[in-house]
Amino acid sequence: MDIFQKCIEFTRADEVKASGLYPYFRPIEENEGPIVRMEGRDVIMAGSNNYLGMTADPRVRQASVDAIALYGTGCSGSRYLTGTISLHIELEKRLAAFLGYEDCLLFSTGYQTALGVISGLVSKGDYVISDKENHACIINGCMLAKGGFAEFVRYKHNDMEDLDRVLSRIPADAGKFIVTDGVFSVSGELADLPNMTRVAKKYGARILVDDAHSTGVVGPGGRGTAAHFGLVGDVDLTMGTFSKTFGSLGGFVAGPERVINYLKHHSPALIFSASPTPASVAAALKALEILEEEPQRIDKLLRNADKMRRGFHDMGYEVIDSNTGIVPVVLGDVEKTMIMWRKLYDAGVFVNAFVPPGVPPTLSMLRTSYMSSHEDEHLDAILAIFKSVGVELGLIKA
Repeated sequence: MDIFQKCIEFTRADEVKASGLYPYFRPIEENEGPIVRMEGRDVIMAGSNNYLGMTADPRVRQASVDAIALYGTGCSGSRYLTGTISLHIELEKRLAAFLGYEDCLLFSTGYQTALGVISGLVSKGDYVISDKENHACIINGCMLAKGGFAEFVRYKHNDMEDLDRVLSRIPADAGKFIVTDGVFSVSGELADLPNMTRVAKKYGARILVDDAHSTGVVGPGGRGTAAHFGLVGDVDLTMGTFSKTFGSLGGFVAGPERVINYLKHHSPALIFSASPTPASVAAALKALEILEEEPQRIDKLLRNADKMRRGFHDMGYEVIDSNTGIVPVVLGDVEKTMIMWRKLYDAGVFVNAFVPPGVPPTLSMLRTSYMSSHEDEHLDAILAIFKSVGVELGLIKA
């Protein structure tokens, strides 16, 4: 069979586009944070991961410009060879100190970080144990390790009793590596790290937490999930991305110096990839400085998200509760989710439509997310439009 046949037969996206309900790959023409320009008109952005508004901060933008002037547009090689510049080293040291770890290592993207850390550490005879609702980058990192003859097992979402059961069945002398999201990207839930660390110690397992949606959002000063629970010393590794609160592109892992040193020499995702660009690293470094100097941005973000949770709940929507910038509005029906997405967009609000296979059919939702740069005028407008559209579709009462 022609390997392209499945591509020819895939028409679902075309059908949704023809209906006018396709919510993906919408180009942004201008971006100033809470307001973006799409298809020639201004839209309130309520679906971005730009939690602290760093992408529009003039200091972050200028840092990128200055880095290009000094280093050029790219590094022309991997970190292993000619691709390391002084900015990489500076950001690694600053991040390690900020997060409370011995050392840190940068990757070109957050996705590559997960692939590189998991497959770099977990080898033949080892076990990698993953939450069933972890992000795709973690699952694919586990699958890559499995391809190297490691064992890959899962436990029920945020269920520490099931994690205990899974670990109890693993040979005592096998290497065990638990991987979890710190904040789950769909629901905004926090991982149960207090009980996870207890179970991990019981079986001699190590823990990697993905703080992609946590760094700069939860914990003292935005130091992440482990810091939120006071467990930095009990979580072995923390990884994250610069594409959210840091307003840039790239990823990192922080942990013991010996582990970071090992990854530098054993992670193909690092060794065989071009290193993060000077502009990206400079932007992330400046964003980290601003985060340390202006922690009130986090307070503003969480106040904004709390206001929206209360507002949606008071209207009658089903909302998944959390203490993060993610506020999912669950509709539980694929068609209603797509129709409501379109009506919200036409009314001037952009959100993210999550439907199967990304979520179970009963959890089809509009995932909204908020920024510290949202003002009350933006939030009030979003609530008013959600109310108007919800009443029109019969999802809530007038």
